[in-house]
Amino acid sequence: MSIAERLRSRGLSPKKRFGQNFLLDPGTCRAIAEAATTPAGGTVLEIGPGLGALTRPLLDRAQRVVAIERDRDLVPILREELAEPIEAGRVEIIENDAMHVDWMAALEGGPEPRTIAGNLPYQITGALLERAVGLASRIDRAVFMVQAEVAERLLAPPGSKTYGVLTVFTQAAFEVRRVLSVKAGAFYPRPEVDSAVVLLVPHRPARAEETEAFREAVRAAFGARRKTLRNAWRGLYGLSLEALEARAAEAGISLDARGETLSVEQFARFAAPGRGA
Repeated sequence: MSIAERLRSRGLSPKKRFGQNFLLDPGTCRAIAEAATTPAGGTVLEIGPGLGALTRPLLDRAQRVVAIERDRDLVPILREELAEPIEAGRVEIIENDAMHVDWMAALEGGPEPRTIAGNLPYQITGALLERAVGLASRIDRAVFMVQAEVAERLLAPPGSKTYGVLTVFTQAAFEVRRVLSVKAGAFYPRPEVDSAVVLLVPHRPARAEETEAFREAVRAAFGARRKTLRNAWRGLYGLSLEALEARAAEAGISLDARGETLSVEQFARFAAPGRGA
């Protein structure tokens, strides 16, 4: 029975407000599960299991899966179809919005390694990635299905058109790898754009500490993308222009450059505590 038929049989249809696009292709699900559970074992926190297309292959490799599903109409289906592994203590279904769940509390109930995985709804992709970045030091990997343009931003090198705030924050915490590209036809309903699966492996240690000073410098640099850093950073940290020039020089940065040309490490040097004021 197809996903459309399974939904119709229960009087349901995909909910646009939740950004529901159900993954149809079993091969893609297996590839995501393998990327999320290498080595096999451990605990996976799955965001948005839907009808369990990814949950099942995850269970083939993981010791435990904690699945967060916000759609109250889908939770009973999941609990019915996954009754056996739930009874065995290998699956836990949490009915809630993933943004309102303590991810580490959910993961810490199971064995290591600890992974976060899921097909991220477009409307909250940035917010979910931000949460993953904040947990990079405490997890072993994350594997996400995102829109293709988001994947390009996550993978972008300095100087490229897609390099931006999301890139810097994510690459500061993770090494980003593309696992595979996924055509729009692999989903029901079919989205308007293609997607990609990305693997995020935490840097040990992180390339940059995400302090408030670091966040301010990055956001200011890209908030005025066409401006030089001299103008984009004017008044940053309450610095005079003379103090800003001294701080940039100490960090080895030209204020005549634009923000998209700086590496993660250059942003980190500029924002480092004790840097000249």
